[in-house]
Order: sequence, then structure tokens, then C-alpha cells
Amino acid sequence: MWAKPVTLTGQKVTLAPLSQDHAVDLAKASADGNLSALWYTTIPAPEAVPAEIKRRLALQEAGSMLPFAILDTEGQAVGMTTYMNIDAANQRLEIGSTWYRQSVQRSGVNTECKLLLLRHAFDTLDAIAVEFRTHVINHQSRRAIERLGARLDGILRAHMKMANGTIRDTAAYSITAAEWPMIQAHLQHLIQR
Repeated sequence: MWAKPVTLTGQKVTLAPLSQDHAVDLAKASADGNLSALWYTTIPAPEAVPAEIKRRLALQEAGSMLPFAILDTEGQAVGMTTYMNIDAANQRLEIGSTWYRQSVQRSGVNTECKLLLLRHAFDTLDAIAVEFRTHVINHQSRRAIERLGARLDGILRAHMKMANGTIRDTAAYSITAAEWPMIQAHLQHLIQR
């Protein structure tokens, strides 16, 4: 297995291997802002959190996902994120299926999470590229991805069916290994501000 469970620790957050032990905190996080009501993204309703954890852990067992719980400085789970679409042969992966409770959004938590995930991907796993994908109309997510320094690779039109029956156009972004030193300096600057 190329990407193995690991704990990544920063100043504001710790990314811990996801487990059912995080379910109660994550149900509360999902309820903060009624996140599951957002139609253009997939965030579990509070009662669906245990099933979502089970789904992500099954994908980890299959080798296509490495899920994390995002823990605040008090050890409370405030969201989830993953390495997904793991392609060990080509040393590529996607950072995605990320969500945070509303009260920590725009607090610097996302920036530090992405720094930790990118640093591990490029410096430990020796990834050649890391991808990010989001619904084309999820402007909040797109701004956050662009703020990291990722470049838009293109729009995957009619890419996937959403739970509500609509068809999603997907904005695909990436950061390459050659870009990583500049991106790392940028993210460290953002965190120190």
C-alpha cells in the first residue's frame, strides 16, 4: 500500500485516521450549519455519519481512499478529509471529500489541513501530482482551492450524477511536484499571518 494510515499534526489541527470513534463529534459537526442540506456537495446528515465512516473505511480497505478525521486543538472532530482516487502506479492522488463544521470554516483550519496533506503527499509519498475536484458551482470550494495555489486543469462536463438527480460539471485542479516548493512557501505564509 502506497498511502498508509498516518497521523499528521499541525498547530491548529491534527489529521487522524478516521474511525467510528469520531462519529459523535462528526454528527455534531454536520449539524453545525445544516451542512447536509447543501445540494451541490455531499456531506452526511448527522444520523448518516456512521454509515459514511463505514463507506470511507471500506474504500480504504480496497486501497482507493485514505480517510482522516480533522481534530481541533481539543481533540474534537470538526470535519473529514481524504486522499482519494489513489493511483500508486502513477504516484497521483486527489485530496477531496473534505468538509468542516460551519463554525471553523474560514478560520485557517482548511489551509493548515491542506498544507499537512500536501506536505505528506509530496515529501513522504513522493507524489508527482495532487488533484482537487469540486462542483463547478461550488464557488466557496473553488475559491479555497485557488487560494491554495492549485491550477485549474479544466471542467469535466456532465461528469457525475448527484444524489438529487442533477448532473455535476466538475472543476478539476492540480498541484505538481515542481510547483510544490512555491505552494508550500505560500501556505506557510498564509498560516503565519
